[in-house]
Amino acid sequence: MAVLASLTRFPSSSSSFSTNARHLFFLYPSSSSSIKLRFNLFSFQKPSRSSLASMSSSSSSSSSPKHSAQSPPLEEKTTAPYGSWKSPITADIVSGASKRLGGTAVDSRGRLIWLESRPNESGRGVLVVEGEKEAIDITPKEFAVRTLTQEYGGGAFRISSDDQLVFSNYKDQRLYKQHILLPKDSSPKPITPDYGSPAVTYADGVFDSRFNRYLTVREDGRQDSSNPITTIVEVNLSGGDTLEEPKVLVSGNDFYAFPRLDPKCERLAWIEWTHPNMPWDKAQLWVGYISDSGIIDKRVCVAGCDPEYVESPTEPKWSPRGELFFVTDRKNGFWNIHKWIESTNEVVSVYPLDGEFAKPLWVFGTNSYEIIECSEEKNIIACSYRQKGKSYLGILDDSKGSCSLLDIPLTDYDNITLGNQCLYVEGASAVLPPSVAKVTLDQHKMEALSSEIVWSSSPDVLKYEAFFSVPDLIEFPTEVPGQNAYAYFYPPTNPLYNASMEEKPPLLVKSHGGPTAESRGSLNLNIQYWTSRGWAFVDVNYGGSTGYGREYRERLLRRWGIVDVDDCCGCAKYLVSSGKADVKRLCISGGSAGGYTTLAALAFRDVFKAGASLYGVADLKMLKEEGHKFESRYIDNLVGEEKDFYERSPINFVDRFSCPIILFQGLEDKVVTPDQSRKIYQALKQKGLPVALVEYEGEQHGFRKAANIKYTLEQQMVFFARVVGGFQVADDINPLKIDNFDTSSDAS
Repeated sequence: MAVLASLTRFPSSSSSFSTNARHLFFLYPSSSSSIKLRFNLFSFQKPSRSSLASMSSSSSSSSSPKHSAQSPPLEEKTTAPYGSWKSPITADIVSGASKRLGGTAVDSRGRLIWLESRPNESGRGVLVVEGEKEAIDITPKEFAVRTLTQEYGGGAFRISSDDQLVFSNYKDQRLYKQHILLPKDSSPKPITPDYGSPAVTYADGVFDSRFNRYLTVREDGRQDSSNPITTIVEVNLSGGDTLEEPKVLVSGNDFYAFPRLDPKCERLAWIEWTHPNMPWDKAQLWVGYISDSGIIDKRVCVAGCDPEYVESPTEPKWSPRGELFFVTDRKNGFWNIHKWIESTNEVVSVYPLDGEFAKPLWVFGTNSYEIIECSEEKNIIACSYRQKGKSYLGILDDSKGSCSLLDIPLTDYDNITLGNQCLYVEGASAVLPPSVAKVTLDQHKMEALSSEIVWSSSPDVLKYEAFFSVPDLIEFPTEVPGQNAYAYFYPPTNPLYNASMEEKPPLLVKSHGGPTAESRGSLNLNIQYWTSRGWAFVDVNYGGSTGYGREYRERLLRRWGIVDVDDCCGCAKYLVSSGKADVKRLCISGGSAGGYTTLAALAFRDVFKAGASLYGVADLKMLKEEGHKFESRYIDNLVGEEKDFYERSPINFVDRFSCPIILFQGLEDKVVTPDQSRKIYQALKQKGLPVALVEYEGEQHGFRKAANIKYTLEQQMVFFARVVGGFQVADDINPLKIDNFDTSSDAS
């Protein structure tokens, strides 16, 4: 039940709050799709607190510099209640800022190509290539690049060495081929059959130059849409008037991911796993040897088959010399980079560390590391990892067993793509929205010479910097003696306002989705919308979250609805005891699995005064029966026995709810079906509690349309203000009707 994090982009118009002169070193191109921000890294070895470039990879969110924009003198600030402050970060800006990045690649010329989702085009996915002066759309307007494989997608496109592009088209889910350098051949052409409906999906493919074919994961729901068959198939690229049915190359298991060919196209590596496991519980890495006829006639299990280890290998990658690298969590319980010794079928660790070099496999196509150079003497690997809530970017030298950290403006890292003498790093910081940084390396490829932001989800982000709340990474005690959990706390921040000394701010606790996922302390305009209006906000990484190793991740096994709820409640109480929040105005919000934690906290605890559930789970048994294949057995491990499914389902204990709740739901959601929200809404309405339900046509699991993102944010804000806030919001928002709270004339 993961929810993809929204990337952000601001329109260049709107605000009366202008940037000041110190931001003029940013070079803004005319294109709205691309922006280059240049930094000389060696000029910032000891950065000042006022410099944006001080956001280095070794800095945590808790130690990040405070906003560098000049605030008005204290005596000029207006004193007003928390929650009532006026902010230039409007819901229009936030909703327009929800552009998402769906992956990067480099063509034969070394140009960066990226996939971006545009909320103002109803979430349409568009492939874009950087140009000499401005970015150029590759995807024609009648197409949208997105795959629905395993519902969450990812890995929707691939570029070949000769600039052939294969992508998945959202409407029909077919694969199309397009040549990005030949104008006469630029129109996409289908390479998979039309089945009359999008019952067959594809993801995470690779080009096989040896046999002129495309190898990809296929999810086939033609026989049973609730239990589609997943395989690795070959798609013929030779063309012809009649499209061939893809041929199955690897089959027999429940799930497959990461098909990866060696440089000679003689060996194929892949990840597979079996119900009831999720890929981060237990998985296997296999290598198949491809015969002269193109079939796999021999295979060997590289990792995951040894009963001595419980491990979840992921992200296999071949070096130019044909060595296989991958990430697994054997022995120390952390996802570390390993190498396969083919001659002895042994696995060796490249750099043992209590840190996570990969993320859980919710989406296809993640790329957490790149092999920059390899020789008989050494391998140089660019990588990123997470350790106790902080992100690091570094270069590994396996011959020395060392890692040199790189210092760039971003502090939170995602995928890495290898360019010409450079790296393209996806990431963000506490004051930079999701971006792509081009990092130029020295001749030894061990240090960064310079860095520039070549794509930003928000070119105008700095004009609001004075209103940004920079998070503190906090560690707080849990219900289990000796165990702590983690969160990012954002204090109310607005240079134009103060609250009275006697008042404590309302607090919104966010429970992230997944639940096997992680919140990070990078810039999120959804959060800044709250804090710039006078709310405190805390993003909780409860027990079960990723980024802290297998032991922390497994705290939630058979205890979902207990550990996560306890940690969210414990974090709120910790902040109250620290004097950072008003105990009478504690609210909680979450989406998907986070929506379940929200509902469970409101049903089974008495800490919070109101809540918002976005496509959240109310009935665990219904989720198990109606869920899609990928997660159909997920909650077996998270919940436990049949009685636990009943006892931890909020819908079965409506009598225990005692505070107002607002619900938001997409009507095309196949992960958490609309019946979940409708069921809890009707039960709470019948009980007489203040409750509201908002349903969106055309939305699936997570909202992509700008208008719906805006409405959801605004209605949460005004809902909380009306039912528990004790203040009037500054924005002109027409509130929706709250059942059992409004009369017919109170709201529309």
